[in-house]
Amino acid sequence: MHEGERVTRATECGTALRVWVARPLPAGARTAERVAGLGHRPLLAPVLDLALSGAPAPEGPFDALVLTSASAVPALAGSPLAALPAYCVGARTASAARAAGLGAVHEAGGDALALADLIGRTLPRGARLLHAAGRERKDEPGDTLAARGYRLTVWVAYAARPLPALPEPVAEALGNDSLDAALHYSRRSAATALGLARAAGREEAFRRVAHHCLSADVAAPLVAAGILSHVVAVRPDEDALLAGLPSAGPRPMPSDTPMPSDSDAQASPALRPGRERC
Repeated sequence: MHEGERVTRATECGTALRVWVARPLPAGARTAERVAGLGHRPLLAPVLDLALSGAPAPEGPFDALVLTSASAVPALAGSPLAALPAYCVGARTASAARAAGLGAVHEAGGDALALADLIGRTLPRGARLLHAAGRERKDEPGDTLAARGYRLTVWVAYAARPLPALPEPVAEALGNDSLDAALHYSRRSAATALGLARAAGREEAFRRVAHHCLSADVAAPLVAAGILSHVVAVRPDEDALLAGLPSAGPRPMPSDTPMPSDSDAQASPALRPGRERC
């Protein structure tokens, strides 16, 4: 450990951490339950509020749906579009699509390019695709699909609105330095959390928190702000993200259960010097 480095509970093994789950509801509630199941103390306080946009769906016909977030699924449930094959970015979105009774559900490997590849293997070029998306979205998989000859229409099915102020429980926890870690699932959520902490006069405390990010893209606003205390999951899924939290204590494990691999989470190049993995 480098001289002068601040040691927090987030660097120690066997200690229950206070973990801020900034993810929007309802997914944030499921994540908080998983954090509690790991022996930590979740603080569920989303910084984005998700709601259906109310925009009517474009007129088809369409050959398939493209889903890059489970947040779009409620807009499709019960509609004629629900009968279309649904191509989902990953397991969580696919699970939500199945639960809502959507048609044949196809699951990609967890990122937009994997989704484009899945569509490329299973649908003919020229297929008409409807991407049910959020108001703020990335260029992929749309750019890759268009380049490969697919006809993609984007429907803004939901929107995420930033909260006007930092949630009071988070402001209080940052104020008394009792927050150990934060989980960030989207670039916008991470940027919003930083902005709200800054506006509340809690930026310095925010910088001392161990920020666990689903991907390098999610971590980008923190990197740009010079926040060195962050970890990036090696895969863009929740299992890999939560594997980066230190263990809250020894738990019995069946003899035939594989031991957790160090590859489940990795330090980003900007991780603060000297931080050790448990």
